[in-house]
Amino acid sequence: MPNSLRSFRKYEEDMSDSMRTVILGGSTGIGKAIASALSHRGGDVFSLGRSNGIDVASAASIEGWFLANGEVDHVIFTAGSQAPAGMVTGLDIDAAKAAFDVKFWGAVRVAQTAAKYIRSGGTLTLTSGFLARKTVPGTFVKTTMNAALEAGVKILARELAPVRVNIVSPGLTDTEAYSGMAASDREQMFASAAKSLPVGRVASPNDVAKGYLFVIDCDSVTGAVIDIDGGALVS
Repeated sequence: MPNSLRSFRKYEEDMSDSMRTVILGGSTGIGKAIASALSHRGGDVFSLGRSNGIDVASAASIEGWFLANGEVDHVIFTAGSQAPAGMVTGLDIDAAKAAFDVKFWGAVRVAQTAAKYIRSGGTLTLTSGFLARKTVPGTFVKTTMNAALEAGVKILARELAPVRVNIVSPGLTDTEAYSGMAASDREQMFASAAKSLPVGRVASPNDVAKGYLFVIDCDSVTGAVIDIDGGALVS
């Protein structure tokens, strides 16, 4: 092996061993899959959420963690997948505000704080969802919440540079979010969705996790929306 290539690989290994990644919402679903994938790369992976006392609806909670733990390389936000469904005419406005406070404003709070602690060349990756650009009646809250995040990420990419800011937009994914459904109903829902998708299957959390790893690894990606939806937006 040429010395230059050997030196570069040694540099990559050293960087991996010292890499520090924070995942907000990392205890379940997609966040958990990202944490698992990153754990094989070395370095420190911090999975944060209400289960360990971090509430993204509280700026003080977020700031307190970063003050105690210092600089990081990558921050990933996957929290706040729940939102009230139903037609706008019957919408529970308080429930809608609560959903926005976690996913949209929670992401903004994390961006505000993390910007002071992410090392140069690091990344901030948010999470939206295919409903941001898919017209489905009864999904007003999820659609507007995700669309707002996708619009905002391009502004963040300019304002927070050289930190790279991107957003991953998953489609229907087989996670614990559907564990409250009867097993037969859940299987039927996934089977029906799979038939409508060009890829012929519903994504697993591990499938979606690869999108977050991509934006960490590719130094030329910023301000991008990474769709991992099985082709839902073209079907």
